[in-house]
Amino acid sequence: MTVIRCAYLDGADTDIPLPSYETSGAAGADLRANLAIDDRPAGLVLAPGARAIVPTGLRVEIPEGFEMQIRARSGLAAKHGVALANGIGTIDADYRGPLGVILINHGHDPFVVEHGMRIAQVVIAPVVRAAFQTGQSLSDTGRGAGGFGSTGT
Repeated sequence: MTVIRCAYLDGADTDIPLPSYETSGAAGADLRANLAIDDRPAGLVLAPGARAIVPTGLRVEIPEGFEMQIRARSGLAAKHGVALANGIGTIDADYRGPLGVILINHGHDPFVVEHGMRIAQVVIAPVVRAAFQTGQSLSDTGRGAGGFGSTGT
């Protein structure tokens, strides 16, 4: 099992749990909002079309050779139109700063991020690094240069 060390930031609510797997078959561990003290009572309001970096109150230590992927929670997207503004976030093994989640409200109504709310999920994945080289030609394939939509509808 890969171990991810976590540290609470100064001022963070240490009663908010660390990321956790909610079922035995879950690939992603739920990540929770850990709002600033002044924002805790009312929550953080995301107006329609607005985006914000939601604090988690954590810093993490990811082992070399791994990354932490931040992914949307499907329930928030389906019920409220709330997603990650950057699709999937990547936290590199050498980053030690505050862990935030960039949420965007694609819905029609304001959405309130409550203190302690599950806002995203994290997946730990191995990283394969590549060497990039120039070449005069590339190998041929059946698809060739066919781009967007070229494989069918």
